[in-house]
Amino acid sequence: MPKTLTILDSTLAAIEAALPIDPQPYTIGDRPTGLIVVDVVNGFCTVGYGCAAPTEPNEQIETMVTESNRLAKTFTNRGLPVLAFLDNHEPGKPEPPYPTHCEKGSGEEKLVPQLEWLEDNPHTTLIEKDCINGFIGAIAKDTGNNTLLQWVNQNKLEALVVVGICTDICVMDFVVTMLSARNHNLTPTLKDIAVYTKGCATYDMSPEMVTQLGLPKTAIHPQDIAHHVGLYTMAERGALIASEILF
Repeated sequence: MPKTLTILDSTLAAIEAALPIDPQPYTIGDRPTGLIVVDVVNGFCTVGYGCAAPTEPNEQIETMVTESNRLAKTFTNRGLPVLAFLDNHEPGKPEPPYPTHCEKGSGEEKLVPQLEWLEDNPHTTLIEKDCINGFIGAIAKDTGNNTLLQWVNQNKLEALVVVGICTDICVMDFVVTMLSARNHNLTPTLKDIAVYTKGCATYDMSPEMVTQLGLPKTAIHPQDIAHHVGLYTMAERGALIASEILF
């Protein structure tokens, strides 16, 4: 095993021991439950589809796409609502600190092929967002209405199951904000927010890649460590970390 991988493995093991998350099966039962799919778009998931996409097949991302698709089909087949966020930016308008990505008309902002069927599904609501945080991205700039809150409250949802990419960025920002919204009583019926571990993924950026691209050291992003830290942060804020989703 290469030395770098050995160091990363031992570091991950130490972090997992120091910051445990203890995922458990999450059972939906007969509670009104919605599925949130965060940014499962070409620009983040399809190999070679833009600067923020993987450069080669990635097991964690591929598993996330497969599991997101499986859950979306299960939810819609049961008549349960699905809401999908689509990262979508005006051409030429940057989103610091990230390079240009998911611009309108590029194809990067479109759902991955496996999830394209959601576009015409009657149980699915699509929200285009131009920022990391889906809660903020769901606020209409002209009226101030929040489409996400309306969706949760109109469906009288008691639980949300969350999947998508990136675990420690867009997924995490959405979940921790939604937890605060729940605690602030903006969603009177909402009790649980469950994050499905295999339904989430993030990207990998090694120190070598950062140096080659001339990026700052803060761009270093070891995939498995970042994924775990994202899950831990959501757990400590009150999210339920799910090893599987049961019906």
